[in-house]
Amino acid sequence: MRLVLSLALVLTSSFLFAQRDFYDDYTFSRADTLRGSLRPERTAYDVTFYELDLTVDHQKRSITGSVDMHYRVVEPFTTLQVDLYENMSLDQVTWRGQALEFERVANAVFVKFPSTQSAETDDRIRMHYHGQPTVARNAPWDGGFVWGQDQKKRPWIAVACEGDGASLWWPNKDHLSDEPDSMAIKLTVADRFVAVANGNLRKTVPLKKTRQTRYEWFVSYPIDNYNVTLNIGHYTHFHDVYTAENQDTLALDYYVMDYNEDRAREHFKQTHQVLACYEHYMDRYPFWEDGFALVETPYLGMEHQGAIAYGNKYMRGYLGGMIPRDMQWDYIIVHEAGHEYYGNSIGVADLAEMWIQESFTTYLEALFVEYTMSYADAVRYLDKQKLYILNQEPVLGPLGVNWEDWDGSDHYFKGAWILHTLRHAIGDDEKWFQIFKGFYRNNALSLVTTQDFLRYVNEQTDRDWTAFFEQYLYYPQVPTLEYQLTEKDDQLLINYRWQADVADFAMPVRVGTTKKRLRITPKVGEWQEFILFNAKKEDFRVATSLFLIKMKEVKN
Repeated sequence: MRLVLSLALVLTSSFLFAQRDFYDDYTFSRADTLRGSLRPERTAYDVTFYELDLTVDHQKRSITGSVDMHYRVVEPFTTLQVDLYENMSLDQVTWRGQALEFERVANAVFVKFPSTQSAETDDRIRMHYHGQPTVARNAPWDGGFVWGQDQKKRPWIAVACEGDGASLWWPNKDHLSDEPDSMAIKLTVADRFVAVANGNLRKTVPLKKTRQTRYEWFVSYPIDNYNVTLNIGHYTHFHDVYTAENQDTLALDYYVMDYNEDRAREHFKQTHQVLACYEHYMDRYPFWEDGFALVETPYLGMEHQGAIAYGNKYMRGYLGGMIPRDMQWDYIIVHEAGHEYYGNSIGVADLAEMWIQESFTTYLEALFVEYTMSYADAVRYLDKQKLYILNQEPVLGPLGVNWEDWDGSDHYFKGAWILHTLRHAIGDDEKWFQIFKGFYRNNALSLVTTQDFLRYVNEQTDRDWTAFFEQYLYYPQVPTLEYQLTEKDDQLLINYRWQADVADFAMPVRVGTTKKRLRITPKVGEWQEFILFNAKKEDFRVATSLFLIKMKEVKN
């Protein structure tokens, strides 16, 4: 139920800086626009509750079900838009006992009512559907169903659909701006399986005539549609408890393959440290009443709210790699638990601004290292991530077209480095962590934009960081520190300036020697100078481990 503020946020964010032309030559399809834009057929209503009732046939690789969509009318309408992939059959849409007409345009469905829906009223429609959902070629990066097998060659079923959208497997208003306040998920499966979804399991109903079991789950918080999940397999369940700083207890539930229970019991102990770290830097776990869960999956991982997909094979790092060898933590647990804060609690209204979700979460990995090891180790961890920064396109994408087609991972790693750079440009760790914690706590369980974060940083530092965000988010390249070095007797004269796309970019940076460090504020196109005494050219250093910049020496 985030629609009311989302349209204003998206429009405001799009005009925060002058429009850039990087994406002018990109071609966006009609389907992309229908998925990504907030048209009147979407903004006229606000979803408050979904009830998904689904039967999964693992032999036919098909699903059959219905969705009750409860909504509040924001503006009078006679037509609303929902979404369901073209390969899925929408059999019927009913309202107050009568069938409604609907029309498909690509993956969008326009449902027509016989009379005008009045503003400030509450209503619902029921959508019946069936089909064989899109199969993921490489989950979670490529969305769809995973019809896998466990080590004993038994069926193992899961889904991942971030970016591609939940409408690839159930009909809904498939836009990030509108989440239900809560949701019911009913999964009917063959009785030899366990079916795990989000939230709390309220009831298990044996259906003896059909040799099936219905699992009834309930999510009591707002949830992104792409975070709604199902996991079906031969699961065993075990339980643990995390104790918060105020001594409140959080339910920890783990669903793993039956042959992995002993291994999981030992490996998942690190969850306590992860949750303690995030409570320290932000707040306690945001979905307290629904509990925290890890669910083993046949693919690597996904931040499904309250039911994190875990497929890292009980290894350190990212399937055994990606993190320094002396670090023993599990990347998927640390990263996906971070998404419970940024992505699930704090979200965005447009895929173009996914940097907020991914960059903050990636930066949380470094903070976890800082919390459990040291600041120097966190910097060492971030330095390793520089290998994955490409600087080929802006971190921010184009708004309103459901675009998530980055060529690399700059909205992860470069974004984390932007936050690392901002921390040191501010130059006051006490202030930085006040900003980091305050921004989260002020915006928990809500949608934010880039402008919201910029505004908060400006207010807390009493300084305008607009040019900083414009340079790092709207242009592919990072700023370059140009410098000239001139030796004279025992003095080293340093001339310096920024080369950047944004004319008023003026970020502070730390330079000097191993014995003396200075904080300077270069300007674009304007040479400034300072002198280091008792120094040679080879002594000159720039703190590139603290700032994401390029260096260029300009010969005299």
